[in-house]
Formats: sequence, structure tokens, C-alpha cells
Amino acid sequence: MKAQHLLANKGYDTNQVLRQAKDQKMHAVIPPMKTRKLQRAYDKEQHKLRHQVENAFLHLKRWRRIATRYAKRASSFLAAIQIRCIALWIGIL
Repeated sequence: MKAQHLLANKGYDTNQVLRQAKDQKMHAVIPPMKTRKLQRAYDKEQHKLRHQVENAFLHLKRWRRIATRYAKRASSFLAAIQIRCIALWIGIL
């Protein structure tokens, strides 16, 4: 999977994760842990997007059919996600 940025929380602030992101030519947007001797700079505005992504998954998983992967086929599962996204987008659920 190609990505330009890696959004993560402080729990993923390890040298191994940062190295892997750099090897895959991704910009790591991870706030440094307070215990790091050298504090790295990171884009705080871009890091706020992580919260929006997590909330999107939260809203999707509130529908039991998606959370438990009730559908047997990938196409049915994708259709359930699309239906849920449409419902969230128009605000009926």
C-alpha cells in the first residue's frame, strides 16, 4: 500500500517504526514520547486528522454487521461499509 504520511499516536514512537516509515518513503507524523532525549518536530495540524480517521472507524464499527464481519463475501462486506458510510454522510443514523 502506498502512502505519503504515517499518522500514529505516541505509542508507535519507536525507532523501528520510524525507520520503516522512512524506508517506505513515508513522512512519520508521530508525536515524540516525553522520555526521548531528542524531541522530534511533527506536524500537529496533520496529526489531528488521525482523530477524525479513528472516529470514522468508531462509527462504522457501531453497526454490528460490520464489527463482527457478518457478511461471508468480501463484496457483501464492502457493500455494508458503503451503505453505512452513505447513512452517516446523510445523517440518518
